[in-house]
Amino acid sequence: MSNTDESSKSSPVIEFREVGYRIANQILLKDISFSAFAGETLVLLGRSGAGKTTALKLINRLLTPTHGEVDVNGRSTTSWNPILLRRSIGWVIQESGLFPHYSVEGNIAVVPKLERWPQDRVNARISELMHIVGLESNLRGRYPHQLSGGQRQRVGVARALAADPVILLMDEPFGALDPITRADLQREFLALQRRLRKTVVIVTHDLREALLLGTRIALFDSGKLAGVFTAQEFANSQDARVREYVTPFREAALPI
Repeated sequence: MSNTDESSKSSPVIEFREVGYRIANQILLKDISFSAFAGETLVLLGRSGAGKTTALKLINRLLTPTHGEVDVNGRSTTSWNPILLRRSIGWVIQESGLFPHYSVEGNIAVVPKLERWPQDRVNARISELMHIVGLESNLRGRYPHQLSGGQRQRVGVARALAADPVILLMDEPFGALDPITRADLQREFLALQRRLRKTVVIVTHDLREALLLGTRIALFDSGKLAGVFTAQEFANSQDARVREYVTPFREAALPI
């Protein structure tokens, strides 16, 4: 296991310290510790129910740890005003989660309007982001049901970036798309991240996607953290939990 060169030179943007989360007698996370650093893409990888999305929701305080602490920009999430915390973090989910009664521009403008940006600044930001994520300007007035799956996901990314957050959280953002559209958006995400250098945390169960997009990979296994690895370390690891995850992909002759 290792950190990136970048991580050794800076304080973490996100830090989990011995974090646990439980509901009644069900333990969803147990003693999780990891960090995410400025400009990196940290992938939370694991099977369904492994605790990935629970961990993601702890970052923007949709959930609160039952023990341990999650820090964002050096402050425990419990010391943040939760509304201000969430507005400072971009959030992208599967199927984009767009407001169906808002147009494309209305969806993108949600947080800037909550922040009371002047209308001319809002309009300029909408145009800028539609260009960045590859949406044609004539789509501004359309509604989610009038868009393709790929277009909706692009709007979701634009909305998450609208207030220029330092952190971007993505929960299976490409999982509901057809393979060709998914591959296109993965390539576009890589180009976008090279340009914007956000601190990104992505949840996925897809090993190929994790290796393609991740600066590092945090493997979750039954609510515990098996380790944090670079893509090369993960692919070559002899750790039993890593091999167990990789083996089905190798047996199916899928590229990893």
